[in-house]
Amino acid sequence: MVGSLFRAVPLEQFHRARNIFLRIRDDWNVPLSVANDGDVTALAGAMSLQANGMLGLAMGSSQAAGYIKSDGCMTGALNELAFAPVDYNPDADADEWSGDRGVGVMCFSQQAVNKLLPAAGISLPEQMGLPERLQEVQKLMAKGDARAAKIYENARGVSRLHDSALCRFLFLSPRTHFGRVMTGAGADIMLEQARKFSRRSFPK
Repeated sequence: MVGSLFRAVPLEQFHRARNIFLRIRDDWNVPLSVANDGDVTALAGAMSLQANGMLGLAMGSSQAAGYIKSDGCMTGALNELAFAPVDYNPDADADEWSGDRGVGVMCFSQQAVNKLLPAAGISLPEQMGLPERLQEVQKLMAKGDARAAKIYENARGVSRLHDSALCRFLFLSPRTHFGRVMTGAGADIMLEQARKFSRRSFPK
């Protein structure tokens, strides 16, 4: 009931959503397994890098996380980092669902891109949804728009501290980043910022 996937489902309709994945399996008569997008990110990274001990961060509508343990297995747990604090400014933006301030979802998702639009001087229609706003920024990036590039530098550059420190804490050195935010030319900026930060802060 508290899963963000269902937060827009009215209480009186919740019984229809409760077993949605089991209903899909049964109605279509197919094998079905549901995995957290963070776990899928970690699995994809482990497969592509042929390495275990992997942290996967999925940056899309929220910030999901997943782990491939050193023995190559997924934990199967709900490894969300969306509400882990990364910005300790008492005036940091509050997440509208949890009420928590300065958490990962506000720095590593579509919401982070959206909140930096005014500072970047980019104006979009108010009725436009977050996914569409991100797509517009990505289109500007593809055209070489410097305003869009600044969004990626600010939204992700310094915030790599969270990522690198988290990996050290969890003893997971490889990490992968997927999700809609990592699509397009902006991903190159984020990766370069991450490399600069890692070389400076963790030279070994």
